[in-house]
Amino acid sequence: MSLLTFLPFIVLIGAMFLMTRSAKKKQQQAAAMRDSMQPGTGVRTIGGMYATVKELHDETVLLEIAPGIYAVYAKNAIGAVLSDEEYNHIVHGDDPDAAPVDEELPAVPDDASSLTEAGEPAGDAKIDLGKKPEAGKDEVKDADADTAAEAADATASEEAAPSTDGKADGKK
Repeated sequence: MSLLTFLPFIVLIGAMFLMTRSAKKKQQQAAAMRDSMQPGTGVRTIGGMYATVKELHDETVLLEIAPGIYAVYAKNAIGAVLSDEEYNHIVHGDDPDAAPVDEELPAVPDDASSLTEAGEPAGDAKIDLGKKPEAGKDEVKDADADTAAEAADATASEEAAPSTDGKADGKK
């Protein structure tokens, strides 16, 4: 047989070799990443939760997901080991590049009295919260009643009108 007959098989085997090689490389990188975990390291799970490593075991890791709240995860569930700067930026919102703020922000008052100007009344005047009659409201009620009466008359006239097709009176 000729070499051209075996060429598709050779190409297929070569492609499979390259694919398995890249998959093994990714697995080795993931294992090296998981081995680099130490207590106190920030991690992201494959589910997207950020936590701090507290204890390492053979196949599991104890994570502190909130202060005083611990969870046990499989080492395979760790998606990424984060640097301290990246973890603090994501979890705590710390920005290492931001300059420290020297001036204090103004304090927010407990009440709104300091927000009014000096010339305005302090709000001692009574406010009338009662309902006021709306102009033209009675006219709207009369119009609605007239419309309802006309609709009732139209329905009654349709029921009273004799049918011309012969089916409404029961005859065939």
